[in-house]
Amino acid sequence: MKEQSSILTPNNKIIGVKKSEKKEEKEPNLPKPTGWRMIVLPFKMKDKTKGGIHITESTLERQQVASTCGLVLAMGPNCYDKGKFPEGPWCKKGDWVMFARYAGSRIQIDGGEVRLLNDDEVLATIENPEDIYHQY
Repeated sequence: MKEQSSILTPNNKIIGVKKSEKKEEKEPNLPKPTGWRMIVLPFKMKDKTKGGIHITESTLERQQVASTCGLVLAMGPNCYDKGKFPEGPWCKKGDWVMFARYAGSRIQIDGGEVRLLNDDEVLATIENPEDIYHQY
């Protein structure tokens, strides 16, 4: 069985990443975004409904591909520069954001998938991704 990624998130319960038993957390090998790009971890639904029904792995994969919410993991050095965004940045590292369904590039990493988005592809910031309706 493939082990989960060790990406640190503000609320592990929300996206289904299990806490490690180890005391030392190893930083994952994420690509370093350049320019105005950012790395976003797509939201992953729970594998069990409130009623106790287990959701199949194929349905969970479809949910992640169709997801329009994600957690900002890293930002390039030119994200939200003052010339292009005079009001300031729309989001920061650690924020939950919404983006278009097919926005960005999908990158496979150990333990899942991340998206590489441009800073202007962020549509909104959100408090809790579970409040957003997902099709699957």
